[in-house]
Amino acid sequence: MSPTQAERARAFRALHDAPKTFVLPNPWDAGTTRILAGLGFKAVATTSAGLAFSLGRRDGQGLVSRDEALAHARTIVGATELPVSADLENGFGAEPDVVAETIRRAAAAGVVGASIEDASGDPKRPIYEAGHALERIHAAVAAARALPFPFVLVARAENFLHGRSDLDDTIARLRAFSAAGADVLYAPGLPDLDAVRAVCEAVAPKPVNVLAGGRNPAFTVANLAGLGVRRISLGSALARAAYGAFVGAAREIAEQGTFAFGARALPFAEIDDWMEGT
Repeated sequence: MSPTQAERARAFRALHDAPKTFVLPNPWDAGTTRILAGLGFKAVATTSAGLAFSLGRRDGQGLVSRDEALAHARTIVGATELPVSADLENGFGAEPDVVAETIRRAAAAGVVGASIEDASGDPKRPIYEAGHALERIHAAVAAARALPFPFVLVARAENFLHGRSDLDDTIARLRAFSAAGADVLYAPGLPDLDAVRAVCEAVAPKPVNVLAGGRNPAFTVANLAGLGVRRISLGSALARAAYGAFVGAAREIAEQGTFAFGARALPFAEIDDWMEGT
């Protein structure tokens, strides 16, 4: 029998309460979800970029609707018995009541956690004013706490992804989000291990999520765990890795007329074994 949503929620919360750092990978469809489960990961999270790319759209520009994102989350939930968290971007609306409704609808889709960011989607003013950002997290926390299971709410401070390399403001926002009741704090795009250490120390003992899979070779599980990071996610990294292999193969065919990429491809049977059968 498949685990209930409440059982998945308790398992997910336990990962955050345990002392061991864990990796939360980001599939973008049912097949990649099944592969990650088969490889032994303990939970997964959706990726807004992975979804947008799969739909042929750009990420972060409001081109994927809330209904589409929640339908996608439901697909991921249905593909695995693992706990699933959702990347809900900025909650699909500026107002706190919209954010709260998004949390409630995400829970109804089957996820047991979600992230809400302080990015506005407006290129002229990409980050919400601090007070407004905090009101939105208060609303998300209230919605999460009203659920009949322990929903893990992640509050994201997006400065570094939008050209605002202000660690002090980022930490101030994360501290405020923590005081508002967020379960996990997350500042994607931190530039180095010193910044990661500063964030972990600032919000301790709350769990910190760090984005890995970029170009910084120092961001390893061991190094991040040593700084007190509890959770490591990959964002669009796995999707970009897959697209990188795809584009490399397609360019080889188009430019060279050869098919050497086939020798590097996973065998059909190996992929097929991860998928659901009759």
